[in-house]
Amino acid sequence: MEDFIFKVETYKIIGICMDVQRTLGYGFSEIIYKDAMELEFFGSALEYMREVELKVGYKGQILPHTFFADFLCYGQIIVEVKSSGEGIINDHIAQTLNYLRVSGNKIGLIINFGKRKLEYKRLICSDGNNAD
Repeated sequence: MEDFIFKVETYKIIGICMDVQRTLGYGFSEIIYKDAMELEFFGSALEYMREVELKVGYKGQILPHTFFADFLCYGQIIVEVKSSGEGIINDHIAQTLNYLRVSGNKIGLIINFGKRKLEYKRLICSDGNNAD
């Protein structure tokens, strides 16, 4: 099996999301899944922050508007929650990569609860500009 950074941590997050999916099923709005994930994260003593504000730098200045990542786990992994019948699409990937770039974090997880089976995609931002 492939070795990568935060392997154990990302598997734990994905496992929790699988449990949420098994319990709730699919078709709820994102906020419901986030609430359930937060309960599970708290109950398993997983280190997390919810709705983490990220500032965007532009030509040496910080722009006045910010955006929010759904979760930051272990202080290093951005987790974006979706409930899309279309699945994980390029826009979701672009959004998460932007979050990684501005936060300086290397690992992102996109979790989609919008289908019968949980979908997830792990993104690695190796130098702040590229994703593997």
